[in-house]
Amino acid sequence: MLEMTSDRTQSVDRTARQRRRDLIQKFAALGSLVALVIAFSISSAAFFSVGNMMTVSLQVTSIAYLGVAATCVIITGGIDLSVGSVLALAGVSAALLVKAGVPVPVAMLGGITVGGLCGLVNGICVTRMGLPPFIATLGMMLVARGLALEITGARPVSDLGDAFGALGNGALFRLSHIGADGFPDTTFPGIPYPVVIMIVLFVVGSVLLSKTSLGRHIYAVGSNAEAARLSGVNVRGVTLFTYVFSGVLAGVTGCVLMSRLVTGQPNEGVMYELDAIASAVIGGTSLMGGVGAISGTVIGAFVIGVLRNGLNMNGVSSFIQQIIIGVVILGTVWIDQLRSRKL
Repeated sequence: MLEMTSDRTQSVDRTARQRRRDLIQKFAALGSLVALVIAFSISSAAFFSVGNMMTVSLQVTSIAYLGVAATCVIITGGIDLSVGSVLALAGVSAALLVKAGVPVPVAMLGGITVGGLCGLVNGICVTRMGLPPFIATLGMMLVARGLALEITGARPVSDLGDAFGALGNGALFRLSHIGADGFPDTTFPGIPYPVVIMIVLFVVGSVLLSKTSLGRHIYAVGSNAEAARLSGVNVRGVTLFTYVFSGVLAGVTGCVLMSRLVTGQPNEGVMYELDAIASAVIGGTSLMGGVGAISGTVIGAFVIGVLRNGLNMNGVSSFIQQIIIGVVILGTVWIDQLRSRKL
């Protein structure tokens, strides 16, 4: 009886320490974001303008969509390296459907379905075939990119019409009127639809992980899959869901991104998977599994977006930017490893 009480006490203490460290990591990421905003505001007068903040928000959307998916997958102890290629395949699939005369909403839904099917294949490879997530999603990364290039002939899909660009370039609550000179006069630019979708996904992801039994099962699988199985959790089903969810969000990202470009680009999305993983890890999601939150991923996505935007405004070359982002990823993963060892 004393041993059971002692084990329970140790478990409670370990959980308390983990929550405390997670909170510290999240506030550290938030502090880094605030520090970056202050530093770039000092170095560039235009950085903190409303227009530039809206630009940053739009630039962050793709990272954010994929970051939500990456958070769920990583919490289960997995990884998805295919999202960059899947978003390209989903986007060009939607573009080709529009080119074939399919209505834009139906074509977009078709692109998202393609992404979901890619995620389903990933999930089956991991849960049924027993492949390591790294290998399964690496294979899908190559397959999806190859398919995107093959079905488009490695050429952009253009002449898609204004309706195709409405999702990526439209805005909610935009107020404009025709001025005396006959040109449109915008009094309020509105909230871009990609930003609205980002907010919705953040809310949905947060509710999923923190308020539902499925969310609790996702954490349980990542913490200890065998213990979760013995507790009655459908480990395979939960893991499969996270990969399908990742594929669906990659499909959403592809459709929104291609809509912003008003062109289907088969080469789009290269290295996006690393940004997604980095946003999750910077926000406190552990690569060991079982730890993470959407709120942290939000902060991580904006850290990457603000860093890129600020470096661009200060004339830092794209090559140096890659080095800096790489160092940030290495540093955050190293901190995650130290945190895991101390638990």
